Amino acid sequence: MAGTGIAHNQDVKPSNNESASVRVLLITDSVGQVQALQAGLSLAEHELIDTVTPQAELAGLFERTGPNLILLQVAAPTLELFERVQGAMGTRVLPLVVFAGEGSSQAIEHAVRAGAASYVVGEVQPERVPAILQVAMARFEFIRSLRAELGLVRQQLTERKLVERAKGLLMKARRLDEEEAYHTLRRLAMERNRRLADVARSVIEMADLLG
Repeated sequence: MAGTGIAHNQDVKPSNNESASVRVLLITDSVGQVQALQAGLSLAEHELIDTVTPQAELAGLFERTGPNLILLQVAAPTLELFERVQGAMGTRVLPLVVFAGEGSSQAIEHAVRAGAASYVVGEVQPERVPAILQVAMARFEFIRSLRAELGLVRQQLTERKLVERAKGLLMKARRLDEEEAYHTLRRLAMERNRRLADVARSVIEMADLLG
């Protein structure tokens, strides 16, 4: 593609299947590996939307092309490159698959910290690419679901602490027992059509304001 600095092989074209749900952005410093990756993506029926060098302006590129899978193929991946890829993703975390020429412990550690779902060392074999990508994306979705569950648990714990603190304040201010304080919070939440945790937060904020 024009302006990317990497020439696409004309004999192996990305899949134009409209049903392909995976839009792939390839970042590579090895022209020799592009053909093999293109062939692998074609076998997987994924759409290769662009191929760029590691020196490309990634932030604007991610925003323009809207990939949902990043392939990073470099001889020796660096921390600086991983940081640039992460920065380009912003708040939209994407599955990242690394094909590298070397697999030093430092490079692998950088990749893991950057959220890489897979790290493959050595020459790219097209027939292996579909399975590698499928496993990587499944792993990415699994980890994302775990993080969502963890976030929900943390939120519930925080809200429970808010309710407990608000109950304690009501018990002290109005001389209520624990059950009465809880029912008071519930009634306020129903009357104001608000979540129990939000009402508890308001009670705490008011108590802090009044000193």
